[in-house]
Amino acid sequence: MGTNRFPEITNSQIVYERAKDLIPCFSQTMAKGPSQYVQGVAPIYLQKGEGAYVWDVDGNRFLDYNMAIGPISLGYCFPAVDEAIRKQLSDGITFSLMHPLEVDVAELIRDTVPNAEAIRFSKGGADVTSAAIRIARAYTGKDKILCCGYHGWHDWYVSTMTRNSGIPKEIQSLTFTFNYNDIESVAKSIDKNTAAIILEPVVFEEPQNDFLHKLRDLCTEKGILLIFDEMWTGFRISLGGAQEYFGVDADMATFSKAVANGMPISILTGKRKFFHVLEEDVFFFNTFGGEALSLAAVKATIEYMKINRVPDYLFTMGLMLKNGFNEICQSIDLSSVVATGYPYRTIVQFSEKNGDPLLQKSLVQQELIRRGILWSGFHTLCYSHSEEDIRYTLDAYKEVLPILKNAIESNTLRESIEGTPVLPVFRKTDSFNTKPVNPEQ
Repeated sequence: MGTNRFPEITNSQIVYERAKDLIPCFSQTMAKGPSQYVQGVAPIYLQKGEGAYVWDVDGNRFLDYNMAIGPISLGYCFPAVDEAIRKQLSDGITFSLMHPLEVDVAELIRDTVPNAEAIRFSKGGADVTSAAIRIARAYTGKDKILCCGYHGWHDWYVSTMTRNSGIPKEIQSLTFTFNYNDIESVAKSIDKNTAAIILEPVVFEEPQNDFLHKLRDLCTEKGILLIFDEMWTGFRISLGGAQEYFGVDADMATFSKAVANGMPISILTGKRKFFHVLEEDVFFFNTFGGEALSLAAVKATIEYMKINRVPDYLFTMGLMLKNGFNEICQSIDLSSVVATGYPYRTIVQFSEKNGDPLLQKSLVQQELIRRGILWSGFHTLCYSHSEEDIRYTLDAYKEVLPILKNAIESNTLRESIEGTPVLPVFRKTDSFNTKPVNPEQ
């Protein structure tokens, strides 16, 4: 399997040069940008995909573990979904009145997701997380928000980050963060002006000591709305998302990524009583919310997932990959490197005691690219990942991880990387768990 050859990326570099000074940051999505791959080694632009594989603009094929940063849940060019899109395309994309698919899909979501008594559609994940925040503020008459996780680019959330220029300080004083699995940090951050708590119900760390259930109880006690951001958990951890998987009721939940196998749509769900404010008090409308191609894709995706028990399959394949990776690390005495998280999406964590984690990540990525695997630190699974794909990946790791260990032990991590190492995806916050406590809470 091992090879000393990197893929030819001439065409990628040509397109990259054209983008300079034209597209700020080069990419529309930071996680897809050139800083996330070893520059000079990795492909930069992809041309097409099929199943679990992608081809770059130079014609190189890669087994993909990024899945378009989440939206590909069944596989690229998945027949059942693409056929539904083509069928709807023959009738039209978007119209001057509402389309019946809006009702069809809303009913399907209602019957699949717990507490989805009311449903609205939009395009991006940030649209619906922001709509949920606006609804919570309108319903409660309060202003402050506590959050945990990543919730998009809109002002209310990005105000917690260091990259928050352009956001008025008044807005920056209304959103604060808390520690996951630390119910005390939440309780101490609440005051009488807290409208909502929004969090990714799980990322890679499992909830401990009934954290989610205690959070639910705390919100009920304090009259605060609980919002689950289910961009990653939705339709992957379970068809009903984290509410179903953990048995915790959220007041509202938001979805996007996996629900349409790549088509752009986001979904806001919740208990009907909170959505009454949308009728006259809260404005949340957009031209493309009822766009029919994406709705057709949602319907086909969810129906296929139900029939074929897709979350169960993702769990089986993901567990095989996660356990296999960790067994390889153990076998070569590299247990400080570990794959962690739920099987549908695991992350490889590198210990600082071995040197710069980004250099370790860069070296592993570089060597996987040599072997035809596109990887940026995660194992994001789709239904098209086969057992053969998983075995090929584990065979690749059996070659790559000893290379990493040797570079660590010989202190040659940087010298082993033949391009520019990767940089972190921007997720830094600077108001972490700093919300002042109101003594009159």
